[in-house]
Amino acid sequence: MIMIFRSRPIAVWALPLATLALALFVLGADVGGAATWLRGILFDHYQRSQPRAYEDTRVRSGHSVRVLAVDAAAIQRFGLWPWPRAVFAKLVDDMKEQGASIVVFVTPLEKPDSASPKKLLALVPPGPSYDAARTELEHMPSPDDALASAFSGIQAVTGFLLGDARPARTLMLKATVAWTGRSYPFGQTRAFDQAAASLPVIEAASAGVGAVNLDVDADGKVRRMPLVFRLRDQAVPTLDAEVLRLTEGKDAIVLKSNDGNTGLFGSAPGVASVDVEHTDLATTPDGALWIAYAGPQADRDVSVSALVDKTLAPGSLNGAIVYVGAPDELVDTPLGPMPIAEVHAEAAENLLLGTALRRPASAGEAELLCLALFGLGCVFLFARLGVRWAGLFAVCIIAGASYVSWQLYAGEHVLFDALGLNIGVAAVWLAGAGARGLEIATLRSRLKLAFADALPARMIDQIARNPQLMKLEGETRTVTYLACGVRGFADLASSFRGDPAAFTRLMQRVLEPLMEEALGHGGTIDKLTTEGFTAFWNAPLDDPEHAIHACEAATGMMEVIARTNDVITHERRIDGVALSPVEIGIGISTGPAIAGGFKAHGRTAYSVNGDCAVLATRIQQISGQYGPAVIVAESTRKSSERGFAFLEIDYIAVGSHDEPLKLYAMLGNPVMRASPKFRALATFHDHIFQSVRAQQWQKSRELIDQCRKLSGASQKLYDLHLARIAYFEDNPPAEDWDGAFRPILK
Repeated sequence: MIMIFRSRPIAVWALPLATLALALFVLGADVGGAATWLRGILFDHYQRSQPRAYEDTRVRSGHSVRVLAVDAAAIQRFGLWPWPRAVFAKLVDDMKEQGASIVVFVTPLEKPDSASPKKLLALVPPGPSYDAARTELEHMPSPDDALASAFSGIQAVTGFLLGDARPARTLMLKATVAWTGRSYPFGQTRAFDQAAASLPVIEAASAGVGAVNLDVDADGKVRRMPLVFRLRDQAVPTLDAEVLRLTEGKDAIVLKSNDGNTGLFGSAPGVASVDVEHTDLATTPDGALWIAYAGPQADRDVSVSALVDKTLAPGSLNGAIVYVGAPDELVDTPLGPMPIAEVHAEAAENLLLGTALRRPASAGEAELLCLALFGLGCVFLFARLGVRWAGLFAVCIIAGASYVSWQLYAGEHVLFDALGLNIGVAAVWLAGAGARGLEIATLRSRLKLAFADALPARMIDQIARNPQLMKLEGETRTVTYLACGVRGFADLASSFRGDPAAFTRLMQRVLEPLMEEALGHGGTIDKLTTEGFTAFWNAPLDDPEHAIHACEAATGMMEVIARTNDVITHERRIDGVALSPVEIGIGISTGPAIAGGFKAHGRTAYSVNGDCAVLATRIQQISGQYGPAVIVAESTRKSSERGFAFLEIDYIAVGSHDEPLKLYAMLGNPVMRASPKFRALATFHDHIFQSVRAQQWQKSRELIDQCRKLSGASQKLYDLHLARIAYFEDNPPAEDWDGAFRPILK
């Protein structure tokens, strides 16, 4: 009988459900920028894996996009950046000569040129002697004026920098920002209080002016390019929006409102798209464009040295949009660090080609909804089918979401965040697996504590994973029951009367490895006494080969006791007498039994009860009279005959009111059963029992005499049968005798 403690099982779905709720909150509220960071990782990976194919925009829009590349020869000629405005004026003139259409300065020209002659006036000494010098300096042309004059004949776009603590000046905006739709779209657009503009003379000469601010994510990367900001309550264009307007020859930049209808559950109104050549290019609700990066391109760059030296290919800048910016002002992008001018050029190419990436306003809500549905599905499978099915479901969801996300990007340029979804689903499964693992570990610990010596380790693990396998309410099962005990226990104990501690150690040395052998073959230890133990198979877990496993355990136990005896026979008792070999007897029976348990005082008992258990114990008790150690009932022999050699040794009524049964000695494996010696011995035994049942006493004696001469014969067994023959001769059986021997237990 095994005793265990039970407690109410932990609901394995509780922790994954809480994890799902936490994941939805973290991703939905973008706690600590976690959702933004995860999206950035995934979308950057997509762009690195499949960047936008570079294409010259001239074919579609009539304007190619170029970046003025500052090479080593130009630095040697003009010095380090920033260059004087006179140099910029010359470069603008050279670009006009080459046919450029638009020149874009990506940094504000807000301060006067440091090389302006007027800055030298402060260095002229006072006095009439220097009046001529002062007059000459005052009338010398300003490089800033020269740059403004160079803008004549080309469309120049200059910028202003928006901020919160800069001196205010009224901007000379060249265009208005208009919108279509029912709802004001700029509520989600980033707002500023002040703007630092270019010099008035430069701004006045510009064909377009726009904000140069970038949209930088928390990780420092530029993934979007804004098209509109708010300066106080006024919508103002950005640099790239102005470039788009000039290429289309419009007086206004037109944005479309989403009217707050884009979310799955409604949302605040925002910008939906920008009007580009009679089509709409999708934007984010705050009016930014997701940039599809192509990366640095040699065809995009215009060498300053080649421009100045007139070595450019004829017509290479016809209708071109040329971006001018500091070569050492780099920003981080999905494809690595890039000069700011090149990032703006990438955005312009997206606008002119219509190849910008798209992330619908409802994408975030759709991702959260998918996470909620798939997470609940995973929790449901945890509660119903367990960790493995939930894990398979999670793997399928992760693989499917990843595939769909990639296909949307590669085929449609749509950004769907599968990474946050996948991490959320994985977290739900890991939480459930962790809760289940903790539950199993806790139950396994209790099971080991309760009956580490009663159940095999693999059975403890199975029950810990599925406690319902141990059915306490009771069930009828066919089990194989084994009883093992030390023969001559009373005499052995008496011989150690002067040293009880040594006797206890001896019994532990004998019984412990025998029990380990039973456990090792899948048996469950039932009862343990000082002289032996009992075990059973096929309960609480199914074991279709329970009879064979019990016989295998018995064979192993005989090998174990032989090894133990090899050791103890070299030892002595406290009185100096050498220890004798310990002999064991094993009885095995197979049959129906009631398996189950009961609860009392917070503990649960589990055992099997049936005739097979009683019979195995009685067989073990009388096994010593036969000689062989392992004696099995006929039911066990029938269930395991294909695996062992059995020899019939008796036909007896074990109990005074029992039906007679045949007993068999287990002598070996199938190899022995096939041997000529065993077959000869089995044939003789058949004839012996036939002669006994026919009451042919003399013939039985003769057959026994012949068996005694065979190898492996048990002399003790034949002495027993000769004594019975003598008893029957003195007490002849009745005419209806069934051949069974009964008086032995009276």
